[in-house]
Amino acid sequence: MASSTEPTYVRIAAELTRRINDAEIAPGGKVPSTRQVAQEFGVALATATKALDVLRTEGLVITRPRSGTVVAPRDDASRTSGARALTRHRVLAEAVAIADTEGLEAVSMRAVAGRCGVAPMSLYRFVEGKDELVAAMADAVYAASPFTLDPEAPWRERAESLGRELWRLHRDHPWLGRTQPLTRPMMLPNLLRFGDRLLGALEGLGLPPKTQFDMHVLLYNHVAALAANIEREDEALSLTGVSAEEWTDRQYVPHFGNDSFRTTFPHMARLFGPGALLADGYDMDIDELFELGYGLLLDGIEAYAQRQARMGP
Repeated sequence: MASSTEPTYVRIAAELTRRINDAEIAPGGKVPSTRQVAQEFGVALATATKALDVLRTEGLVITRPRSGTVVAPRDDASRTSGARALTRHRVLAEAVAIADTEGLEAVSMRAVAGRCGVAPMSLYRFVEGKDELVAAMADAVYAASPFTLDPEAPWRERAESLGRELWRLHRDHPWLGRTQPLTRPMMLPNLLRFGDRLLGALEGLGLPPKTQFDMHVLLYNHVAALAANIEREDEALSLTGVSAEEWTDRQYVPHFGNDSFRTTFPHMARLFGPGALLADGYDMDIDELFELGYGLLLDGIEAYAQRQARMGP
């Protein structure tokens, strides 16, 4: 059955679709009537009718004189050959491709089904709804990295290796961070594998248990939060057609030469404007920002651990 967040009629349609795809109801076989569906699932007749209408719309069932509603013949629906070839791996790969090119908001059961060349209800054989689809997409991306480490390497070398690999994944798939909010993290086995290895790298510093976990959260968040800006910029560029550099120049450069700007923001004026230290402007490099920020976090963690060691228990 589909997720409980889906409308009831969609969940019923998903279950009936499963029965058809698994040949529990053979081609030409009668589909449960509206009244039978209402009784089996404990819903109103109107809900049962909507569920059966979904099957008709998707071409899974047809109405025949004197026979009523039956499963469509296999050779009558091109959907069937595609559904037989469909796999969970293919579903996730197509969903990831949509998110990479169009953003996470573009991912829907219907959009993924369209890329797979099957009816949307066919996807419910592999995922229970969009929430599970998004979680599975994220876990599949994290699964692409082994997060391998030399257990004998110094802690910082291991932490740097893990951070750079996580950054690469989020850089290539910037929607990832939106799937894993800090306050309500999903149970993603392959992301947990990263977290476990990072905790192992930090273990030798002798930090208090809660502090150790806090540090690993901060390191993850640096990667995810920074990478999220890539998706935001892609969306802004798509909507406006104006690059980040052009937008910034329009917003700020006209003010740099104003006396009021120099008076109100003297330290900013020291860097930007005619004859300033950064007279040629500032070109943001997000990869450099990752390296700088991650390195500073590791510096801070190391200094904190050394300070705690000096203070003693």
